[in-house]
Amino acid sequence: MIPTVVWGTGNVGRAAIRAVEAHPALTLTAVLVHDPAKVGRDAGELGGAERTLGVAATDDIAAVLAARPRAVVYAASGDIRPDDALADIGRAIRAGAVVVTPSLYPLYDQRNAPPELRDPVLAAVAEGGGSLFVSGVDPGWGNDVLPLLVSGLGTEVDVIRCQEIFDYSTYEQEESVRHLIGMGHPMDYEPLMLAESVPTMVWGGQIRLMARALGVELDGIRETLDRRALEKEVYTRTMGTFAAGTQGAVRFEVQGIVDGEPRIVIEHITRIHASCAPDWPSPPDGVGAHRVVIEGRPRIEVTVEASDEDENRSAGGNATAVGRLVSAIDWLVDAEPGLYDALDVPLRPAVGRLGRRPA
Repeated sequence: MIPTVVWGTGNVGRAAIRAVEAHPALTLTAVLVHDPAKVGRDAGELGGAERTLGVAATDDIAAVLAARPRAVVYAASGDIRPDDALADIGRAIRAGAVVVTPSLYPLYDQRNAPPELRDPVLAAVAEGGGSLFVSGVDPGWGNDVLPLLVSGLGTEVDVIRCQEIFDYSTYEQEESVRHLIGMGHPMDYEPLMLAESVPTMVWGGQIRLMARALGVELDGIRETLDRRALEKEVYTRTMGTFAAGTQGAVRFEVQGIVDGEPRIVIEHITRIHASCAPDWPSPPDGVGAHRVVIEGRPRIEVTVEASDEDENRSAGGNATAVGRLVSAIDWLVDAEPGLYDALDVPLRPAVGRLGRRPA
């Protein structure tokens, strides 16, 4: 059994606790939290496991890492604290742990990551003998292993399009939805996530990674952006009211240009209510989906819908991201220490988990 720590108990951390507990090769040995109110609480309660797990949450990072865990699922946010997240992850790698995380976007395509991010990780690997694999949903499997796998079914491939189409009204991360993405703000508000070059910073690595796998050279990466206002006030259970006239929908593309044409495209279509931008593509049930479209011959479309935590589609997306990461841990433990990406780490069947429920 591989001693495994879950670091963080938010939207991703909850799913990580459940995934580690369910994996037949892993054993949950510690849960790290930042909130003093969570210290001492059982991991099962924090993770929504519906039973106690006998692991009490702690905020003593030094003590947890001193125990030399073999693996760490780093689930703390990196969106608004990338420097702190990088420092935390480096600390765990220096302690000899295999670290898996969705928290550092530039390292999804680690070969092209900025030296100021890549070099500290490589130094930590050399010092402590740990490893790092960064993945998620979008960025993550929805923009790397899935489209690449499906592209192999095509005879002629003209465009690979990866879409995330979501109703964000159930997303329990108000800071990101309102301020990073701009939902509910006046239309002259400039959300950080939609600022010029930021989408490329976040999703450009996935474009470059797919181009590398496909053996094509990129001319460059382009962005497009469209925003729509709400025609009427809407109320959401998780975040309250969004006023009429404020931003209610966003659509943008990050395009990999090959021979002057957009050939690898990552597209986001995000709404706070289904009534906004009804002419844009919608998921089959109106809630949320990840979709891969291979334009060519034949035309291929694959839609993935995942639900968790009372049929919450956002929670389902988080759970699939965690599933990809946690399933990689035993492979990484057997591999050489290093910095890995989605082209290195295989997505494998759920060996030993079919029909299995934790005791």
